[in-house]
Amino acid sequence: MISFALAAALSLTAPELPPLPPIKREAQVVYVDRAGAVLGVRGGRYGPPVDTAKLPAYVPAAFVAIEDRRFYEHGGFDPMGIARAIVVNAEQGRAAQGASTITQQLARNLFLTSDQTMERKAKEVMYAVQLERTYSKKQILGLYLSRVYFGSGAYGIEQASRRYFGKSAARLSLREAATLAGVLKSPTNYNPIEAPQNAAARADLVLAAMVETGAITPAQRKQAMAQPLKLAGGAYSSSANYFIDWLDGQRRQLVGAPKQDIIVETTLDMELEVAAAGTARAVVERYKAQNVSQAALVALDGQGRVRAMVGGIDYVAAPYNRAVTARRQAGSAWKPFVYLTALEAGRTPDMTVVDEPITIGAWSPQNYSDTYAGTLTLEQAVAQSTNTVAVRLADEVGRGNVAATARRLGIVSAVNTDPAMALGTSLVSPLEMAQAYGAFANGGDRVQAYGIERIRSVGGQVLYQRKAGAAVNVIGNPALSDLNRMLRGVVAAGTGTRAKIPGYDLAGKTGTTSDYKDAWFAGYTGGFVTVVWMGDDNGAPMRRITGGGAPAELWRGFMATALKRNPPQAIPFGPPPAAPPPQTIETLLEAPEAAPATATAEVIDAPPI
Repeated sequence: MISFALAAALSLTAPELPPLPPIKREAQVVYVDRAGAVLGVRGGRYGPPVDTAKLPAYVPAAFVAIEDRRFYEHGGFDPMGIARAIVVNAEQGRAAQGASTITQQLARNLFLTSDQTMERKAKEVMYAVQLERTYSKKQILGLYLSRVYFGSGAYGIEQASRRYFGKSAARLSLREAATLAGVLKSPTNYNPIEAPQNAAARADLVLAAMVETGAITPAQRKQAMAQPLKLAGGAYSSSANYFIDWLDGQRRQLVGAPKQDIIVETTLDMELEVAAAGTARAVVERYKAQNVSQAALVALDGQGRVRAMVGGIDYVAAPYNRAVTARRQAGSAWKPFVYLTALEAGRTPDMTVVDEPITIGAWSPQNYSDTYAGTLTLEQAVAQSTNTVAVRLADEVGRGNVAATARRLGIVSAVNTDPAMALGTSLVSPLEMAQAYGAFANGGDRVQAYGIERIRSVGGQVLYQRKAGAAVNVIGNPALSDLNRMLRGVVAAGTGTRAKIPGYDLAGKTGTTSDYKDAWFAGYTGGFVTVVWMGDDNGAPMRRITGGGAPAELWRGFMATALKRNPPQAIPFGPPPAAPPPQTIETLLEAPEAAPATATAEVIDAPPI
């Protein structure tokens, strides 16, 4: 209390207020999804001061009622508000109520940092008094409304109104105005998209404050809350910031620093992004007691367009993009590269193998069950994710060849070739894995993930247009169709049954690393692939979380929405098998004699691989 009294005294002899920063902004870069819905904005944060006379009277009244109800009476700071806050906070034993006026908040926004120091608070009060001496209440409120942060990348009420409700602030309803005024206390906790129940409760609190200040009647409050809150189509989720961060550097390389506002048209499907982010948060929360703390998801269509990207469960708290930047062990989600290499070398899904102990050097891999199943087919070994079979197979076909297969499909990180590589010890990102599995989903063509379709000026000038390249086939038949058959079995009756969605052609693979540090599910349908990772940023082990558990649940929850938005497709068969070379009289004459029938029997009865 003494510090505020001192600040008030100092304000009487306060130095001249520094000149206001020019009310200009740098060029804005607006990112939109595939349907044109705004995802986020980079640069040019602040618009011009708001003309409050052009807003419905209840819009500024909502902010005054909840943020500073004595705004029109005080001279920059509010001694009565400070005293009230001290009493309330003392009664509740915590900082339940603040005391900064709208003018103080503007002073902090314009001239100061948010450091919690007495010196900064004293300066804030002095500057607030000077602002009140220099500008009218209308000017102060208009400048304040143009600069405050509303969450979801929106600065100022105009951006926020368009972001959340798809309309100008001049057309806000009473309920919408109360919702935006309520967001300011915590743009994360009261975000109407990501925390709708919290936002509704906060909006009702704002309306109650407006009744107390006489801005509206109790009947108007009741009527406002009875009207459903309609968010803009494809309303923005902060999760899309992971995707925007990934694209922002690419955008600079393509068009440089803009001198005018530009629009970046992306591949993202906002409805899928919201579904992915919401499902990821819900599943992580469900398994929090088992030490699950993070998740990442990447969804691509058959041409590599990123339709959803979740880099973590809370961008505001942790903007590190785990979908792109994090490199984690893939576990058994790596095994399809082993089996594809074997299929290309002549193996078939029905070929029998033996699940038994194996030692390579000083290393003896174990199965998840710590048991051995004996004789089974390659298809059964994939479905049960049998470690010993994958290790033996990689050793036989050559671990270098398995690494080459992974790179051919889109893995760009370094691939180790030690004996354990068959079990997914190489470090990869979810984006890489999605690229690699994309070839399984689209008929065998290489997939290169991308997110920018076009960049144009606001006036319509095209600055960049992506050109589609020719398809490059990287998997032929029968290897592709055989692998898809085997991976269908994983979902139908193997370790990935929790990912099953009746009525759809689905395939995929689970992945779990040692000590449960990483869990994956990589799955696909025709022309659409989604890869999920779950774990902890610091590598702390989870409690018996496997790829067929929480990750498969997250995958299924997201794909249930994705499959409704995309026409169902069967997984393509892929290119026709390569035809044998044409027979000529010369090749017939040079051909070796046919082997006797006994030799064929020896091959059939040969020891299993």
